[in-house]
Amino acid sequence: MTDISTEPSGRAPGARLIYGCMGLGGGWDRAPYTTEDVDRAQAAVAAALECGITVFDLADIYRFGKSESVFGEVLARTPGLRERITVQTKCGIRLAEGDRPGWYDLRADSIVRRVEESLARLRTDVIDTLLLHRPDPLTGPDEIAAALHKLHRQGLVRRFGVSNMSGAQIAHLQARLELPLVANQLEMSLDRRDWVEAGVLLNTSAAASGGFPEGTLEACVDRGIQLQAWGALARGRYTGDADNPAARLLRRLARSKDTTPETVLLWWLARHPAGLVPVIGTSRPERIRACRDAALRAPDLTHEEWYELWIAARGAPLP
Repeated sequence: MTDISTEPSGRAPGARLIYGCMGLGGGWDRAPYTTEDVDRAQAAVAAALECGITVFDLADIYRFGKSESVFGEVLARTPGLRERITVQTKCGIRLAEGDRPGWYDLRADSIVRRVEESLARLRTDVIDTLLLHRPDPLTGPDEIAAALHKLHRQGLVRRFGVSNMSGAQIAHLQARLELPLVANQLEMSLDRRDWVEAGVLLNTSAAASGGFPEGTLEACVDRGIQLQAWGALARGRYTGDADNPAARLLRRLARSKDTTPETVLLWWLARHPAGLVPVIGTSRPERIRACRDAALRAPDLTHEEWYELWIAARGAPLP
């Protein structure tokens, strides 16, 4: 069993990285989690804390609820840990049940019920930040806002944010909310680049093939909404044994800066002036530790190096 009872050393001011717990809890099935699953989760949390990471991201659907459950077990094993970390979770996606496909559900009663279930699994009395996981086109913003206000009044949730929403969708909801939305979590990485390319492919033939709503980053920055980048490690496409131009460039830059390719990959996101905060989702302690410098050091990439990585990943010159 890994000891995580001690205060993490070298904690950087502010959140430079978030640990995503989607990989914790065993399989993507309804089978019960095991003691070994809890041990693995504890080892991952310990590695994150060693890197100075104190924000942990979950969702009610991850591993069919088992991610929250094993994280709750880790909290129960470690007195005092809950007070030292920020717990963020999400609701709004319903997984497939029998012949019924998965769907989105942000109805007020559903939001409240899902939060109550998450609190029970997490073994805590308050969620620090609740994100709405995906937009639900059948639920209006007034109903959503009523549920969020109720949860806040009851002391069950401290702050609210969204995930996978455009700037226009955020503004539509925020107009009904007394509380500020504090985060928007989007898939952003060196591999998933539409968030940055939307701004430079304007007025080119390639713009029509993009799906990212241009102006979303700017809208979040203007509103003081933290942009969280899920999928930040690009599922290993550029690290480990990967062999492609961007991976080779990452390794060269990592050697010159006395760090790891994972750190340089995360620095590429964090270097953007929108203040992106990467979410790392690996459950392997050694790979979590490979991200340590990205949590503890400001991004060490020049303007030119940032563009070199972008162009290497694109495989084509910029327009």
